[in-house]
Amino acid sequence: MHLSPPLILGLVVAVAVQRLAELALARRWLRLSAAETAATPERDPTYPLLVALHTAWLAGCAAEPLLWTRAVPPPLAWGAAGAWLLAMALRGWTLGTLGRYWHVRIIRRGRQPIVTGGPYRFVRHPNYGVVIVEIAAVPLLLGAYGTALAASAVNAVVLAARIRREEAYLFEVPGYREAFAHKARLLPGVF
Repeated sequence: MHLSPPLILGLVVAVAVQRLAELALARRWLRLSAAETAATPERDPTYPLLVALHTAWLAGCAAEPLLWTRAVPPPLAWGAAGAWLLAMALRGWTLGTLGRYWHVRIIRRGRQPIVTGGPYRFVRHPNYGVVIVEIAAVPLLLGAYGTALAASAVNAVVLAARIRREEAYLFEVPGYREAFAHKARLLPGVF
């Protein structure tokens, strides 16, 4: 299965627009939260790494299949597309559950809510699971196998550090440990 260059670029642009919309939404929700709960972003060295990773990932998703045209086996293309669509559905569920408390940064709030509904009934960090799937699935769908492998490896290292930082804050919040200590981070019953 060969994807045309316009289709490849269209998909990458759509993902980039989604990322920019999420940043705009996060900024808007932070402004609302700051006015109500003294919300401020944590100083987090992983955030610039995540920005750099996602920028390089998008560039790789576009450049690799355009420079090295490869046929993507239909089962791989359909599997990657299905995984990506399921991840997007989980992202929508996660954002819908957190509402204005979702953010791309670690936010320290005067009153930190503990959200235990939606996908948080099953895992502590469903959106990070979404990102893991997306980082692998989108490039696989496009035939950008090197990008899928490299970005997934870097993402694993950066997310491991990010989750540790986020949990260091969250486990200080009264009630969080009781609500989440028994739940897996990313995959119910596994990890």
